[in-house]
Amino acid sequence: MSFLNASSPRYAAESDIEAGTSARRSADLDDGDFSDPFDIARTKNASVERLRRWRQAALVLNASRRFRYTLDLKKEEEKKQILRKIRAHAQAIRAAYLFKAAGVGPGSEPIKPPPIPTAGEFPIGQEQLASISREHDTAALQQYGGVVGLSNLLKTNSEKGIHGDDADLLKRRNAFGSNNYPRKKGRNFLMFMWDACKDLTLVILMVAAAASLALGIKSEGIKEGWYDGGSIAFAVILVIVVTAISDYKQSLQFRDLNEEKRNIHLEVVRGGRRVEISIYDIVVGDVIPLNIGNQVPADGILITGHSLAIDESSMTGESKIVHKDSKDPFLMSGCKVADGSGTMLVTGVGINTEWGLLMASISEDTGEETPLQVRLNGVATFIGIVGLTVAVIVLIVLLARYFSGHTKNPDGSVQFIAGKTKVGDAIDGAIKIITVAVTIVVVAVPEGLPLAVTLTLAYSMRKMMADKALVRRLSACETMGSATTICSDKTGTLTMNQMTVVEAYAGGKKIDPPHKLESYPMLRSLLIEGVAQNTNGSVYAPEGANDVEVSGSPTEKAILQWGIQIGMNFMAARSESSIIHVFPFNSEKKRGGVAIQTADCNIHIHWKGAAEIVLACCTGYVDVNDQLVGMDEEKMTFFKKAIEDMAADSLRCVAIAYRSYEKEKVPTNEELLSHWSLPEDDLILLAIVGLKDPCRPGVKQAVELCQKAGVKVKMVTGDNVKTAKAIALECGILNSYADATEPNIIEGKTFRGYSDAQRDEIADRISVMGRSSPNDKLLLVQALRRKGHVVAVTGDGTNDAPALHEADIGLAMGIQGTEVAKESSDIIILDDNFASVVKVVRWGRSVYANIQKFIQFQLTVNVAALVINVVAAISSGDVPLNAVQLLWVNLIMDTLGALALATEPPTDHLMDRSPVGRREPLITNIMWRNLLIQVNSVSHLLVPIL
Repeated sequence: MSFLNASSPRYAAESDIEAGTSARRSADLDDGDFSDPFDIARTKNASVERLRRWRQAALVLNASRRFRYTLDLKKEEEKKQILRKIRAHAQAIRAAYLFKAAGVGPGSEPIKPPPIPTAGEFPIGQEQLASISREHDTAALQQYGGVVGLSNLLKTNSEKGIHGDDADLLKRRNAFGSNNYPRKKGRNFLMFMWDACKDLTLVILMVAAAASLALGIKSEGIKEGWYDGGSIAFAVILVIVVTAISDYKQSLQFRDLNEEKRNIHLEVVRGGRRVEISIYDIVVGDVIPLNIGNQVPADGILITGHSLAIDESSMTGESKIVHKDSKDPFLMSGCKVADGSGTMLVTGVGINTEWGLLMASISEDTGEETPLQVRLNGVATFIGIVGLTVAVIVLIVLLARYFSGHTKNPDGSVQFIAGKTKVGDAIDGAIKIITVAVTIVVVAVPEGLPLAVTLTLAYSMRKMMADKALVRRLSACETMGSATTICSDKTGTLTMNQMTVVEAYAGGKKIDPPHKLESYPMLRSLLIEGVAQNTNGSVYAPEGANDVEVSGSPTEKAILQWGIQIGMNFMAARSESSIIHVFPFNSEKKRGGVAIQTADCNIHIHWKGAAEIVLACCTGYVDVNDQLVGMDEEKMTFFKKAIEDMAADSLRCVAIAYRSYEKEKVPTNEELLSHWSLPEDDLILLAIVGLKDPCRPGVKQAVELCQKAGVKVKMVTGDNVKTAKAIALECGILNSYADATEPNIIEGKTFRGYSDAQRDEIADRISVMGRSSPNDKLLLVQALRRKGHVVAVTGDGTNDAPALHEADIGLAMGIQGTEVAKESSDIIILDDNFASVVKVVRWGRSVYANIQKFIQFQLTVNVAALVINVVAAISSGDVPLNAVQLLWVNLIMDTLGALALATEPPTDHLMDRSPVGRREPLITNIMWRNLLIQVNSVSHLLVPIL
């Protein structure tokens, strides 16, 4: 059987539209050997047909227990049908509204303003809000006064949000509900008891126990006759209870983990400041900032948006990106922000949203098979067939010996004599033989073997939470044990993500200290304007307090903090000009921009991004005299040298530039404006700043531990190659400057320009990739997988989703990661720390080691019990291990043994080994040797005793 033997190395890459032909070329190899139903190398995105095949091939005594934690294919199809019905219902309502709206022509009666109830705390009710959102009723929204009028009715401020004190929150929850939906009740303990009772062999044993009890009492009296039947019944009940307790505790662990996965944290604006809250704490009236990759957490209306595009596929079922503006301002809960940014006013939460209704209608199926679980089902099937064969042989031999008069009592008398033995005694003797044979089947078919994987994974998942890793897919736990390569981000994973501006070049020279710009009034004014407006962060200044609160990404926070140091008043600077259009930061272009109109009606376009890329677009700069001058070759060389020097000191370099623009050329139409590409030529360089982001403590030791364990760590970053090199040397990814040569260190565009064959050739040798785009990361993952590597990838951005999806293990960042990245991942690293990634590797290896221990333990007991009973049955006509003893062995082996061995914590010596290949045999040569020695020892010990 192939599940007991090693097979050829794995070459794979999954089909992906963005990946091109390189992914499709080997996608058919990703599912393993099609001739063996139990050989599925990767259950991540495996076809339904493959999953159905191994279920049909498995020998199972209790399907409800064996397949409890695998994907329920029937329920999955039912869930899809429910989703389709709810989506169709929602679309039908909107279509009816549009049809009705289309019928209101110039000659029709004017629509009367909707009634505004006066009862309650708020002058608008939940039904009116739900009607506007559900029907996307723009006319009704305008009659309420648009988003500003609606804000007033909800007693909120479209800029500062609600007050957010306890009394205010309570009033809103009472009036409009909370952002939660009723969960379907989980299975109680009695249901697990019932599942355990469905085991066919246990049912047969209970029937046999009842018959044996009745015959024993009849022939020997109640005092002596209850022993055999009562003992079997007690043993069966004990097996059922212990199994149910184990399974019930396991289900509670999964329930807690699922609740943790659903508990998204996000920022809202309350009392003028941004605060982070749980998605469950959102209330109607909240103002929520939206950025690319966020999930829309409730139904709402767009307040302001810049190139905001929403992926509504989760609600409509259509993979279509919808652009949101004042003409279509309605946002649906559960959708994702595909591009742009904006702010929304919450109008519906929880069960009052379509997403809430949808989630309340379906139960989340926690089932998911893992490659190891499937392989163990194959092992269990193989052992079960052998055991079943042995049980049949024992049954035939014992029955033949019994009815032919060769079976004797301990006193030497024959048990069965034709024509003389009573019918009741003959039936009792036959029942005892059948009971022994059935019990051999119970012991031989290791139902607990595949469940031991689930048990160890459930235990590992719970413990990994303490190690700052939230597992979204069970299979990722065990796959991490086989990881040969980790492609890690730099910022926040290898570094602390605590940035500060430590160097600045402005006015044509280095500024020391970096905020000393008092002698450059014009430059300072333009920088304050650009820093305040070209950001998705914010600054909150509490009344009467000296300290300010800065929020946003670490890069944004560092630049805003620098802006405050040079004299910026954030709110005043933003009020002095108005934003016309925003080009959100783009990981492909490595820059973001904003067009603003100043108080004197001039148009300024500000850009901020990767220093060398923004510098290449500059044709001028502000000199030491605070004057705009042209960029000559000498000054260009000076700025390039400044960037290189800062990068060599492991600083992230960001350039800030601007240009003026003719007002006549700015689109006035909202639709044209939303598609306007901001001019990025003829820029005036204002400043280049260097941001320090120190390495995380202990990251060098974590990288060394990975290398010692045979796991190659590669850094893939969007930062400058020289910055990446400096950090790689500091972290130990590169051992010396001699290693910092191509292709060990490579730029993204260079790697992108190679053919598939060239990428495959150098993929192993790459240690650092700088200035990489998300697509470069995807190409690297594909090349490594084609080379047979098991690849783990970290990511935090929306554009990292394809690489996270393609990798064997996708690791999303819990703090900086977007919801899109998290949903594409298999494991979420809650503290964004590379050391936590290494802990996940240890846990993955522990899963495999624990399963091997359990297999060796179970097979030793299995084989010993079977050999002793077979040999004894054939040679003497009796079995030394009776039904009760075999059931006790089964209890120890199948349930308690799994619990003990599957929950052993990882040890340090696991990282002294090389990664375990996913096609390596589960039962190694050393295990076979130990197995044979232990079986021989057990047999020699038991035979004299019995």
